[in-house]
Amino acid sequence: MTSTDVVLGTYNVETGESPLQAASREVQEELGLTLTLGRLLAVDWAPNATEGDKVLYLFDGGELAPETVDGIRPQAEELKAVRFVAPHEITDRTIPRLARRILAAIEARAESAPVYLEHGQTPGNLAA
Repeated sequence: MTSTDVVLGTYNVETGESPLQAASREVQEELGLTLTLGRLLAVDWAPNATEGDKVLYLFDGGELAPETVDGIRPQAEELKAVRFVAPHEITDRTIPRLARRILAAIEARAESAPVYLEHGQTPGNLAA
């Protein structure tokens, strides 16, 4: 396992719950792991005409020790599989906007600076 391995899940924030609390809860529910999530890596505004716009938060899950990886217990109703892939494989394994989001979070982690995204991309200076 390297520092660039990525575990990514999606979740909804429940009433009274912060995005960080929701991410921690979902890691526990879907993977059976109790982790202390680290800093915010990325915020991504994701427009979707069908489902409505979303704001997505990606937090640093840290490096997982082999015994932690062995303790992963995927929730069968939610996950088909859990797999760790190298960054160069991400674009081949997921849809483009998700690949952009993941790769931006990896870069943000390496640079120790969170990133703001729109649809998985840095928007530039579009503010009015």
